Amino acid sequence: MSAIKESVDIARRPEDVFSYVTDPTHYPEWQESAVSVRPVGDAPLGVGSRVVVTRRIGRREMPMTMEVTELDQPRSWRLDGVDGPVRGHMRGTIEPLADGERSRVTLSTDFESHGIGKLLVPLMVRPHVRKELPQNELTLKKLLEGGA
Repeated sequence: MSAIKESVDIARRPEDVFSYVTDPTHYPEWQESAVSVRPVGDAPLGVGSRVVVTRRIGRREMPMTMEVTELDQPRSWRLDGVDGPVRGHMRGTIEPLADGERSRVTLSTDFESHGIGKLLVPLMVRPHVRKELPQNELTLKKLLEGGA
């Protein structure tokens, strides 16, 4: 299946947007399904860093270990799931607009499934993300533009 992809324009500089969206501790603030985030280890965020993100999908809470596999400030980042029946693959890009005074954020999410995940992804996970991703981007926009 193809990735779920959404974009939003934000009236903030790319550096500001990148700093916020790549800090996993902020996920519960702008991602509706993110319940909690716990870093694995105490090293600063970089390629190879891992975090455990617990997400609520339907009535279930699912912890997922995500690894930072790309971090190109302030243009792009990627996180890949490394365990569990549903492994998310999320890539974000930031395009500067208006001479760098605004940003276009594009988030793309896809999934790899194992075991029970082969049922969960098409029936629960993909429909949930399709609905949630545009809302998450609007929440991100409001937070970063000071409207929340």
